[in-house]
Amino acid sequence: MTVTLDDVRAAEKLLAGVTTRTPIESSRPLAERLGRPVLLKCENLQRAGSFKIRGAYVRIARLSAEEKARGVVAASAGNHAQGVALAASLLGTSATVFMPEGAPLPKLAATRDYGATIELAGSSVESALEAAHAFSARTGAVLIHPFDHADIVAGQGTLGLELLEQVPNASTIVIPVGGGGLVAGVALAVRALRPDIRVIGVQSERVAPYPISLEQGAPTTIEAQRTMADGIAISRPGDVPFAEISRWVDRIVTVTEESLSQALLLLLERSKLVVEPAGAAGVAAIMQHPEVFDDGSDAPVVCVLSGGNIDPLLLMNVVRHGLAAAGRFLSFRVRISDRPGSLDVLLRVLAEMAVSVLDVVHERTASTLAIDEVEVTLSVETRGPEHRFAVEQALREHGYVITYT
Repeated sequence: MTVTLDDVRAAEKLLAGVTTRTPIESSRPLAERLGRPVLLKCENLQRAGSFKIRGAYVRIARLSAEEKARGVVAASAGNHAQGVALAASLLGTSATVFMPEGAPLPKLAATRDYGATIELAGSSVESALEAAHAFSARTGAVLIHPFDHADIVAGQGTLGLELLEQVPNASTIVIPVGGGGLVAGVALAVRALRPDIRVIGVQSERVAPYPISLEQGAPTTIEAQRTMADGIAISRPGDVPFAEISRWVDRIVTVTEESLSQALLLLLERSKLVVEPAGAAGVAAIMQHPEVFDDGSDAPVVCVLSGGNIDPLLLMNVVRHGLAAAGRFLSFRVRISDRPGSLDVLLRVLAEMAVSVLDVVHERTASTLAIDEVEVTLSVETRGPEHRFAVEQALREHGYVITYT
């Protein structure tokens, strides 16, 4: 199942009038880090909230009338689910989507709203995919794989054609990588037109099968860990995208949870863009590995924001995580004397350091406490790493023993 530039161009014609031509936005904070222009391809603003509609629509549009009559089935943590559900509704076929138990509620609700029937199966995309295969064998519904099919790769590759039209002088493209369909399609399309362009893929270090797979020369399954970037948490590369990635992608880098959360926070604060952690992986790579993008060129680096479907509760947690990683949030416990005025003294120390106190919890009944002491848990906002360090030093100088929460 090889994919060619002609396949991508054919997919582009199929998608005319269906997908949105998503905008390009500049990022001054990222440009300052790299010393060159950094542009954001805002696929988080695509229909259904991610690039997935591109491949899903192409795959379903090419089914025969008899296949469409049997319906389609898919497995996804959320974005592919919404892409398949929307594409199926536009093309007049029914869709059943298997999602992992614990999938974000907004993604479940949106998939239902697009008209799909949802089934929950297992705790991972792989287990949901097994259930989808079984459903396909039992009912005859056509499986729409999230990444391992030539039509999917060709559809995702249309983003590359669009990007080159918008930024013809791009020197490097940075793309989040899960199963590999997006980076494979974009890489083969842009490198066919611009052989000199660099394509860099990004995975969460907690679920990164591509580096070892490329090293071993074949798709390799790894043991996945939990990551906030659930949209790219795939433990085995797809065979079809792996072949294209091996040929066209220059490098795959990995990023930490801290970098992902800081990237999401930067996009919120400075670019006013809501992006899910997986969609912000490219920005995380620029922040964590700026040396990777030092190729001696002044031409733009383009970072693909692949999706914006984030659970508001997760967003709250990730923002807090990002603030902590950026040195702007501190949560800690201290023990103080159980005497009137002791809490006031502690708060005055923080006030003198110009700290904004977000939350205070006063605990005096724990069995580990002495009869004449209480424990106070505080969440405070600081101005950055240096201010946070100064606050910690001031507390210690006043005799407080800090336990971090």
